[in-house]
Amino acid sequence: MSKITFLGAGSTVFAKNLLGDCMTVDALQSFEFALYDVDHERLRDSELLLNTMKKNLQSNVTIITYHDRKEALRNATYVINAIQVGGYDPCTITDFEMPKKYGLRQTIADTIGIGGIFRNLRTIPVIQAFAKDMKEVCPDAWFLNYTNPMAVLTNVLLQEGIKTVGLCHSVQVCASHLLESLDMPFDNIQWKIAGINHMAWLLEITRNGKDLYPEIKQRARQKQSEKHDDMVRFELMQRFGYYVTESSEHNAEYHPYFIKKNYPELIEQYNIPLDEYPRRCVNQIEGWKQMREDLVHNKHLHHERTMEYGSYIIEAMETNQPFKIGGNVLNTGGLIRNLPEKAVVEVPCLVDASGVTPTHVGDLPEQLAALNRTNIHTQLLTIEAALTKKKEKIYQAALLDPHTAAELSIDDIVSLCDDLIEAHGSWLPAYT
Repeated sequence: MSKITFLGAGSTVFAKNLLGDCMTVDALQSFEFALYDVDHERLRDSELLLNTMKKNLQSNVTIITYHDRKEALRNATYVINAIQVGGYDPCTITDFEMPKKYGLRQTIADTIGIGGIFRNLRTIPVIQAFAKDMKEVCPDAWFLNYTNPMAVLTNVLLQEGIKTVGLCHSVQVCASHLLESLDMPFDNIQWKIAGINHMAWLLEITRNGKDLYPEIKQRARQKQSEKHDDMVRFELMQRFGYYVTESSEHNAEYHPYFIKKNYPELIEQYNIPLDEYPRRCVNQIEGWKQMREDLVHNKHLHHERTMEYGSYIIEAMETNQPFKIGGNVLNTGGLIRNLPEKAVVEVPCLVDASGVTPTHVGDLPEQLAALNRTNIHTQLLTIEAALTKKKEKIYQAALLDPHTAAELSIDDIVSLCDDLIEAHGSWLPAYT
């Protein structure tokens, strides 16, 4: 029996979407769904929900929960990862509140930035433990990584020799959401996206062969006079020529131009939601009580296949029917020639029975590659810090982060890193 192991299956809504999608696929009906999470109560919730959906969808999959991770992974064909190490309390709170003492504000803090660096540092050891288990009990399994920070964690898994692709839904919704926000039709469009995760670029967008960018930019300029949720991305598009895949709240902290304590008016000017991720976490925790009743104990729960890539990837590998995705893969052979080969890039990939085959993009427009490289430098040094356990590499990663470097002095950045290391305590390994 083929097996899909879901690590972080206590993420009930995400497990519902991804594994519910798999239940709708004919080629996956004989599969075991192995559920694992360190939170046994949430794991039980997911098991109940998925069994209800299985019954209502008349699916023939087998659903088994595990409290032993290695046994959950044993003989897996595919592994889906959706963990969060440290949770909202204490780690996300620490990631936001400690930098505030230095005057450094953030919006999401899950990719780079000082919060993204420390989210990486506490997650990488767990990811390495997954890789160690997989090499022992399912060495040929494909690892579908949904956990942020996407680029770094995917990179670490690939260095460990695990067949991995990183997946982020911002790619497949980018073009349609952009056109919808500008009151433009989004039928019959063709688009091409490449770059790095959360900072990939809509390089082309056409309808019936006609370039839509001139009209997009014209409408975006007209819309900048009103407050809306995409002001940062529209500004980046006007200045650098291309639209970026991930949201404005994310990109506000990937660049040094928008969140600046000496220019507080920029926050209102660009409608930037400071502390957005902690706010979401609190709302999610509060909302889960009602959502739990609506989902877990809903005997009529049904499911329609979503646009998440996971089930389509597994179906393509099982049936050898090709499917195109936007995937995070190592920049081997210069898929994007003007980005470092050691970086993980987000490019179009073909999936079939042979696995994930990334496409060659060539050079990005130089200004886009330059913006990507500012984030890549911090990513690569964060990996080096985690692998060498050297504090100086943490400092260097933070010193090269665009937003952190634009706001704080060298001494303050080093001091902030020391404070965050201390505050995280046992969530981090020892650094020398």
